[in-house]
Amino acid sequence: MKRGELIKKLEELGCVLVRRGGRHDWYTNPATRKSQPVPRHNEVHEALAKSIIRKLGQE
Repeated sequence: MKRGELIKKLEELGCVLVRRGGRHDWYTNPATRKSQPVPRHNEVHEALAKSIIRKLGQE
């Protein structure tokens, strides 16, 4: 999955960028108070992308 697609899906879930790290950006969902790192690669492995979406989208 392209990184831009992943970020778009996260933002649709209500996630916001908290901070930029060395190789990852940290996104958090204020509704669930959960955070996850998102790698800054052009392509994110499909399984990793689904895992990030699942963890940040749970209520």
